[in-house]
Amino acid sequence: MSDRMREILSWYSNENPGVVTNLARIMNTGRLAGTGKMVILPVDQGFEHGPGRSFAPNPAGYDPLYHFQLAIDAGCNAHAAPLGSIERGAADYAWRLPLILKANSHDLLYDEEDPMPALTASVSDALRLGCAGIGFTIYPGTKDRRFLYEQLRELTREAKAAGLVVVVWSYPRGGCLEKPDETAIDVVAYAAQIAAQMGATMIKVKLPSEHLAVPKAADAYKEHQVPIATIAQRVQHVVQSAFDGKRIVIFSGGPAKDDEAVFDEIRGIRDGGGFGSIIGRNSFQRKHDDAVAFLDTVMRIYAGELE
Repeated sequence: MSDRMREILSWYSNENPGVVTNLARIMNTGRLAGTGKMVILPVDQGFEHGPGRSFAPNPAGYDPLYHFQLAIDAGCNAHAAPLGSIERGAADYAWRLPLILKANSHDLLYDEEDPMPALTASVSDALRLGCAGIGFTIYPGTKDRRFLYEQLRELTREAKAAGLVVVVWSYPRGGCLEKPDETAIDVVAYAAQIAAQMGATMIKVKLPSEHLAVPKAADAYKEHQVPIATIAQRVQHVVQSAFDGKRIVIFSGGPAKDDEAVFDEIRGIRDGGGFGSIIGRNSFQRKHDDAVAFLDTVMRIYAGELE
């Protein structure tokens, strides 16, 4: 085991040994094994955005098994998906690749300012399917966020007792937040802090912009001259906001975009001390070989093999 892995795992010495074991398995899988960096393939978009929007660009993606194999072929650290997809492939893949069961989901068929996902899977499902962890989305800023926090607290308690890693998608959203505010640096840092305080093993947030959304926070950032001009500086601040970097923070890939734009973001995450990426649409909406080549470049950047 590398010194970096030992250092990271030491931050979780208070956890059930099963949690640490599963976290070590995720960190020690794939192309980036042992580096302290990770790339996870999430495919919850079929539920979250609809199958046509998600899989029509690459029809092979309609089959959940395609994503399990893509994650392996590309050398990802883990694969995250909702219950049905994990059930489809767990028997053949759970022993080959760490799996993260998404325990709540939200659809877009009802237009709402304040999203409220449904519980769609359980800790017992994750154990039955041989998963290394569970995933759960919270929406800081949504009207009923307190209910989400309470759900997460109970799920976290149960998951950790069973030795499972808890990955929290912390996505600010709701009626009081305008669209640009959802990725404002002060809001994303706040979301990372909330997830850490909720007991997350790993935290997934969106890459923040330079925008400051909350007036009192903006005053503090300006008074104390918090550096937020570059991607790397903003990533560094978000990581700092999760227990001074003592919790793993990974960043979402977001909508499909130009390759060089993605690679520039990856460099910023790497240089800012981020722990990696969880890249869905930018991966699985490509043809298989193109996706593998794309993810290889991402991993080479994280490994320091490419500038």
